[in-house]
Amino acid sequence: MEATNKMKVEVWSDIMCPFCYIGKRNYEAGLKQFTESNNIEIIWKSFQLDPTIPKEPVADNVYQYLADRKGMSYEQSVQMHENVVQMAKRAGLDYNFDKAVIVNSFNAHRMIQLAKTKGLGDAAEERLFYAYFTEGKNFGNSEVLTELGKDIGLTEAEVQTALSDDAYAYKVKQDIQEAQQLGIGGVPFFVFDRKYAISGAQPPEAFLQTLEKSFSEWRKENPIPTFEVSNGPSCSTDGICE
Repeated sequence: MEATNKMKVEVWSDIMCPFCYIGKRNYEAGLKQFTESNNIEIIWKSFQLDPTIPKEPVADNVYQYLADRKGMSYEQSVQMHENVVQMAKRAGLDYNFDKAVIVNSFNAHRMIQLAKTKGLGDAAEERLFYAYFTEGKNFGNSEVLTELGKDIGLTEAEVQTALSDDAYAYKVKQDIQEAQQLGIGGVPFFVFDRKYAISGAQPPEAFLQTLEKSFSEWRKENPIPTFEVSNGPSCSTDGICE
């Protein structure tokens, strides 16, 4: 029986964060092994690792950009990214950092916020992750975001609304502020029923264990309704009345 009331798993994430996509896959792998997966609702929350990135693409490639930001050599940056590529492969993902376009992710988050109102939050995250890490799409281009939105079932008008209506910008800022209030300083950050949390792209087993623990407690507080039934003449769904 699929309950209408589901346990919530909230995920703070930036679609330009390589570990967020890996974390999403590992969470999904753990969820597949969870017997009560139909009773889990995932809610994606916006987060920006670097809100200072310009709205226009940065000229540097991703290797040089990280080297400059972290004060490391170009070679060290390349090696760090290669390690992430291998980690992504183990999760079944194909990262192409050579194609990555460094640009502010705020507008992409605005589109995610609109997608959430249509029940398409998870689809938006998945499409944007793939667009950034595999296809090298430019999130600073509104036409690109429009096409990505259409890929998941949004209309061009809806995407344009997301990019122009301040209400969606407010929702992004609200998620980021909530993360600060909860002390979240890095992503991905998974919160289970506001009781337990997993920080980072941990293995599927960690997600499964936390799902089992948090859900068992949630179920005790949200039992499936049971009735003492007094039977009388009735009609069933198979058309039999007796």
